[in-house]
Amino acid sequence: MRIPVQKQAKWWGVAAAILLLVMWLLGSAVLPFILGAGVAYLLDPVADRLERMGLSRTMSVVVITGFAVLIFVIAILLVVPVLVRQATALIETWPQMVEGLQRFLTAQFPSLFPEGSTLSSTLSQMGSAIGERAGELLSTVMGSVAGVISVIALLVIVPVVAFYLLLDWDHMVAKIDTLLPREHAPTIRQLAHEIDEALSGFIRGQGLVMLILGAWYSVMLAVVGLPFGFFIGIMAAALSFIPYVGTVLGGGTALGVALFSFWGDPMWIGAVAAIFIIGQVVEGNYLQPKIVGGSIGLHPVWLLLALSVFGALFGFVGLVAAVPLAAALGVIVRFMIQRYRESSVYTGRAAPPEPAQPMLVELVPRGTVEAERHIARVENAAAAGRDETA
Repeated sequence: MRIPVQKQAKWWGVAAAILLLVMWLLGSAVLPFILGAGVAYLLDPVADRLERMGLSRTMSVVVITGFAVLIFVIAILLVVPVLVRQATALIETWPQMVEGLQRFLTAQFPSLFPEGSTLSSTLSQMGSAIGERAGELLSTVMGSVAGVISVIALLVIVPVVAFYLLLDWDHMVAKIDTLLPREHAPTIRQLAHEIDEALSGFIRGQGLVMLILGAWYSVMLAVVGLPFGFFIGIMAAALSFIPYVGTVLGGGTALGVALFSFWGDPMWIGAVAAIFIIGQVVEGNYLQPKIVGGSIGLHPVWLLLALSVFGALFGFVGLVAAVPLAAALGVIVRFMIQRYRESSVYTGRAAPPEPAQPMLVELVPRGTVEAERHIARVENAAAAGRDETA
């Protein structure tokens, strides 16, 4: 007997609720495994390509793991210390920048910023508050990340999980496919394919765009001699997944530092502005259309909402899982909207009844005259709306 769709949906809803409850309860305990699964998912196309080039699956995974560990060690030893040092120095220098801005505005517009005025004191307090709050935020973030992602998880659990999942990725996907409900397996496969396209288009494509922009901003700002240029460039690239946000925040910070550092030398201030203008033009006209594409199905507002909601519900684990969950929910929502538009609720017309399928029961051997007459009689009865299969 066929199980009603409503009952099936109820059971799948219960399973999804249990999964969310497990994520909320276990949190940091499952984080290394989520990160390992994410790394394996991102690197599986590379392993498949190496296999097509003639390497075995095991050797492909070993080569990928070696390169990944090398890049990770270089980042920990060379990149992260510079980022932390420049971020700390920028936060400490920020009140001085605000004070210099206040002196400039007071000298240029004495009527708007008289000495001891409310606006002048508010600007001073704002600079001090930003410096203090930013320092507290940086220390809190570094402390929480260090608490959630321990050294053991980074150096042992995540690489091991990623290695074994990447080694058995294709077999694992095939095994999961055999466990799908047979009635809905084609639909689930189609939804999974759309989710994979959205994720691969966003994570792999946007990740490459962020690497290119990070290299451009950080190197060029270092060339012009901008203080804290490496950190500002990486920050702008990291926020570039939200259109214009990375350019506005990174460019605004860079211009503020340039005005404070290069005051009286407009050529270098213009050079800093030109770096971000070129980066924005190249990103908008070439990198985003060519690498990411316009059909990934992850709108920036939807992504921000997912980051806010899942981060508030599940903490750092929610932030890590927000992008794949947002992609999955986006695909499912579009699928449900399509089904709604095909339903009688939207069209206002009742769905046509399914045609009756008469069951042919052979009472006599095939090939005889009586058998042919029996089959013709059953077909005529089916056409007339009767059932004479017995």
